Amino acid sequence: MAPSMARITRNLLVLLVAAFSLNAAAGIFDEDARREIRELRAELEKKDRDVDARLLKLDEAIKNLGIIQLLNQIEQLNAELAKLRGQNEVLANQNDQLTKRQRDFYLDIDTRLRKLEGLPPEGAPAAAIPPGPVVGPAPTPGSVSAAVALPQPPVAAPSTPPPSTPASREQENRAYDVGSNLFKRGDFQAAIRAFQTFMKDFPASPLVSNAQYWIGICYSNLKDYANARSSQESLLKMFPESPKAPDALLAIASIQMESGDNGSARNTLEDIIARFPASDAAAKARTRLAQLRR
Repeated sequence: MAPSMARITRNLLVLLVAAFSLNAAAGIFDEDARREIRELRAELEKKDRDVDARLLKLDEAIKNLGIIQLLNQIEQLNAELAKLRGQNEVLANQNDQLTKRQRDFYLDIDTRLRKLEGLPPEGAPAAAIPPGPVVGPAPTPGSVSAAVALPQPPVAAPSTPPPSTPASREQENRAYDVGSNLFKRGDFQAAIRAFQTFMKDFPASPLVSNAQYWIGICYSNLKDYANARSSQESLLKMFPESPKAPDALLAIASIQMESGDNGSARNTLEDIIARFPASDAAAKARTRLAQLRR
């Protein structure tokens, strides 16, 4: 019995030692597992922080890129605006030069017309042929305002006016100059009324046909082509031998071209060449005929 109890006791001791060893091993394993979990968690947190930092940097980079693009666009717009301003200044300068050339051109025509009509030069108390501004673009075959606003030197001698006293002639010229000055300022409605009043008050004046012509020019500048044509046709009917007859026909041809009636315009231009072959109006008519035939 004694040996048997000793063996049992020894076995129990072995079992206890084994159990204790297992518990100790289990405790050590559990502690290692917790440490690895903590390390893994710390590593994951570090990676999360790194990812967040990278995303933040990427977001900032995107924002900065957008701002740079916006600044570049603003710079491009400023450059285009500066370019447009430069072009506008060039066009304004060209317009000023064109206006000056037109003014000089009209003044030259005015002087020649005065010599041909036996009127005193500009500055004397005589009637002026209004060299007013051309309304619209530069002269083109289809531009009525440019075509009809260019007076032509007369080719026919003006009719001889009845005798008049210097005082009445001065009043006549002063009345005509009212319409001329209004035309120069571009007040075409008022110029029409002034020329009509002049024709009513001085029906025997050699300038009546001129006044009738400029009434038609005023209507053309106002884009009232029906009255413009009627005025020029009245001039041709009342004053067929007037120095303004070829110019009136040229104005009518321009109105016909503006209306798209190129056939009638060709007939009118050919009529100018046939009736007034040596006039400046005929020279212009030949040029416009060539353009119409292209």
